[in-house]
Amino acid sequence: CRCCAGSRRHSSILYNILRSEERATSPAGQGLRRRQASRGCPCGSRRRVALRSPQVACKAASAVLVKTLRFVQNVPCFQELPLEEQLLLVRSCWAPLLVLGLAQDRVHFETVESAEPSMLQRILTTRRQGEQPPPRGPAPGRLQHGLSGGGPHLPSAGEVQAIKGFLAKCWSLDISTKEYAYLKGTVLFNPDLPGLQCTQYIEGLQREAQQALNEHVRLIHRGGEARFAKMNVVLSLLRSISANVIAELFFRPIIGAVNMDDMLLEMLCAKL
Repeated sequence: CRCCAGSRRHSSILYNILRSEERATSPAGQGLRRRQASRGCPCGSRRRVALRSPQVACKAASAVLVKTLRFVQNVPCFQELPLEEQLLLVRSCWAPLLVLGLAQDRVHFETVESAEPSMLQRILTTRRQGEQPPPRGPAPGRLQHGLSGGGPHLPSAGEVQAIKGFLAKCWSLDISTKEYAYLKGTVLFNPDLPGLQCTQYIEGLQREAQQALNEHVRLIHRGGEARFAKMNVVLSLLRSISANVIAELFFRPIIGAVNMDDMLLEMLCAKL
């Protein structure tokens, strides 16, 4: 990648590695990386980031998740579905519903670039690991991070920017409470999920939510067709946001190793 390549005037690999480290840690290097990310540089968008204030942002996201599941539980048509169907729907749509909730509650968050290991550090670490016995497992009682097993996978700057771009789009449209409700209904009742038995019924519910949104927009807003088209754009943007990214960003810092499916099942069956 040209934007992240070092100087070509020196042929020493070690020299280039050390120079890259020096540039990365210098104020000028950090500014360059911020500019690369803002210009959409592929290298900048791949950099791993974490929440600047995880306690604040994660608490807000957790509150939104509770409100989201409470909203789902209070939809009469949803309660009429078998429990297995309810779980399938919630497991597939909890993340987009949560992001819609973040937009509705106007939750703001900032991220910082994670201190990922450099090329030289990886080389030296790999060499040390080859000379020493493998490390033992985590100490008893210590929380092992990982929402579904494995090590941590921080989201990239590009993935977080997709979330922020979606929030900004919603805020620019000044979406009303009713419009958010109809959008959530459209997302919740997804008839295309594999394993569903009540497909036709769920498809009808989704169609009703879309029709209600269309009628509401035409009644309240001039140029309702254009606004309804923008609402469909909002729904299409949701598809680019990964549930794993949402879980890693907003829930790993506070709950560590937990299975989101288990947590959703527990919350869904509880009286929130």
